[in-house]
Amino acid sequence: MWHDRAERDRVMSVSPVERAVEAFATELGRWRIDRGMTKKQLASRMGFDPSYISHIEGRRHRPTEDFARRAEAVLNAGGAIWRRFQEYEEARQARGPATLLTREPAVPAQWLPPGTGLVVELEEAQLTYVGGDYQVIVRRALYNAGNEPVTRYLIRVAVDRYPGQPQRSNDHHRAHPLALEELSLVAYCGDPGAAEPMVWRAKQDRDAFKEIWLLFENTDGRFPLYPGERTTVEYRYRVPELKWGTWFERAVRLPTRRLVVQMRFPAFLDPQVWGVETSMAAEEAPLRTPIVRELESEQAVFTWRTEDPSLNARFQLQWRFRAVTSAPPVPAR
Repeated sequence: MWHDRAERDRVMSVSPVERAVEAFATELGRWRIDRGMTKKQLASRMGFDPSYISHIEGRRHRPTEDFARRAEAVLNAGGAIWRRFQEYEEARQARGPATLLTREPAVPAQWLPPGTGLVVELEEAQLTYVGGDYQVIVRRALYNAGNEPVTRYLIRVAVDRYPGQPQRSNDHHRAHPLALEELSLVAYCGDPGAAEPMVWRAKQDRDAFKEIWLLFENTDGRFPLYPGERTTVEYRYRVPELKWGTWFERAVRLPTRRLVVQMRFPAFLDPQVWGVETSMAAEEAPLRTPIVRELESEQAVFTWRTEDPSLNARFQLQWRFRAVTSAPPVPAR
């Protein structure tokens, strides 16, 4: 009986901050083991001394934002480690304002795993339905965190007229292939007002899928993105509704800080929009943040955004036109 009471008193005496520290350490250890890494290997990838990993997992050191970001990036934990850190931060701040003795060390503005090349600091993707076409504009703010100049950037255009019905889609796109010429693809590099046109070259050209290199050059010269430099790449294309599908997907193939997706439809179609997320660590689930709907003139505008999406995550926004009784037109990625 005494032992039960002592254990109960011990548990009750543990503060929310200590519980959050323990939860963070447990999550870190679980993902490290799941990825088959020793503490020494993880420390090397993160840029820490191996003893620091042991101290974190042993609850002798408390996590910092810098440590949590590095662990999340190296272990590709689908946001799990970062969520545990946020829970710790909430518990710590609820305890009271930090003093000079408790304040966490300064956090670098940006940390990237060793060997990182291009980083997307902001991606803005917009899809608009206009006169029987889906028009897409993608704008990416890029940072070269690598050691070599970047001279080209790969983009993808994929369509699926009947998602969930692969044979029907294959037959449809075989009869109605998407041609490179009808994309009317244009691309620019640089700040608005001083952007350089980019020439492009097809890498793969299939009925429903295109891979295209955007080259950091044009007829007037070349403008590679050197290590440590930043630039903005914007490209635009259009696809007829006959070859599209009722979904618009963003795949996170490079480390990405922020992602904003906007879709614009005629309001008279009474569009309804929802979205799902998939990652390497989790099956399909609803988006974690809401899609915001606004009305601009005669357009219904839907905007969704997220911070620090996991590498290899996919975000798919889907819709239907409630004012249309027959099957609505269908979009792509």
